[in-house]
Amino acid sequence: MAILPHHKYPLRSLEHVPTCHHPSRSVTCLATETSTKLRSNPDQLIIEPRLDQLVTNPSPLVTLTSSSRNTSPLLNDPNLLSTWSHRAWVATGCTTVLISLAKSMVAAANSHIWLEPLLAGYIGYILSDLGSGVYHWGIDNYGDASTPIFGSQIEAFQGHHKWPWTITRRQFANNLHALARSTTFVVLPINILCDDPTLQGFVGVCSGCIMFSQQFHAWAHGTKSKLPTPVVALQEAGVLVSRTQHSAHHRQPYNNNYCIVSGIWNEFLDKQKVFEALEMVLFFKLGVRPRSWSEPNSDWTEETETPSPVH
Repeated sequence: MAILPHHKYPLRSLEHVPTCHHPSRSVTCLATETSTKLRSNPDQLIIEPRLDQLVTNPSPLVTLTSSSRNTSPLLNDPNLLSTWSHRAWVATGCTTVLISLAKSMVAAANSHIWLEPLLAGYIGYILSDLGSGVYHWGIDNYGDASTPIFGSQIEAFQGHHKWPWTITRRQFANNLHALARSTTFVVLPINILCDDPTLQGFVGVCSGCIMFSQQFHAWAHGTKSKLPTPVVALQEAGVLVSRTQHSAHHRQPYNNNYCIVSGIWNEFLDKQKVFEALEMVLFFKLGVRPRSWSEPNSDWTEETETPSPVH
C-alpha cells in the first residue's frame, strides 16, 4: 500500500504509517500517531474512514446524515428528532384543518344540511389517497436532492427504499412538519374566505388525510404488536393503508402500491397501469426516464436495521 501524501490530510499525520504487503490477504494499516481530536457537532455524525478508503475518498472526514443515499443512518441520528419548529408547523397545520371541520359542522347545523358536507368529506378522504399515490409515484421516480422545492423530500423518499425502518424511528412532528406547512399555506386562505359547509367539509377531511399520510405510512411499517389497537383495527378494516399492502411497494419491481392513506386506489391504478402510462407520456414528451424502468440496484434494496453507535 503506498503512503498517501501528508499535505492532503492536515487532520492526521500519516508520517509513520508502515507499508504492508501480503500475497494472500488485504491488511489495513491505520495511522495511530499524531491524531487530532475533533469537536463533535450534534447536527452531524462524523466517522473517520479507514486508510484504504481514503484512496477513493479524498476527504479525510465522512459526514453521515439520515438522508444520505450511501451510508446507513444511525438509530440515534439527530435528524430523526423533532424540533420546536417542526412542532409549531404541525400545530398550525392541525389548527387549520380543525377550523375547516368546525366551520363545516357549524354551517351545516345552521342550515340543516348534513348530507352534502358528509358526502364531500368522504370524497375528500377518497381523493386524498389518490393524491398521496400520485405524489409518492412522482418523487419516487423523478428528480434528486438538487430538484428545487421538492429536493429534500425526493431524497428522503428515494432513500426510504433502502432504509424503510427509519420512518418508524422518526419522531412525530419531524415526520409530518413538511406536509403540515404546505397544508397551512393552502387551507388557511380557504378558512378565511369561505363559509360553505360542503367545501369546508371536503377541504378539512382531504387536507387532514394528506397531512397525516406520512403517519399512516409510518404505521404501515410498524409491527402489529407495537401499534395501538385502534390503528391495527383501522388497517385491517381498510380505512388506513395496511402493512401487508404497503410491504408490496418495497419488493421488486418497486413500481406499485404507491397510495399511503387508505390504499383503496392501489389495485385500480396498478391493474390499469395508470402510472406506466404516465411514465410513457413523460418519456416521449420530455425524454425523462423514471427510476422504476432501471434494474433494481442497491438504491432500491432494503438494508436491515443495525445499531451503529457513535464513538
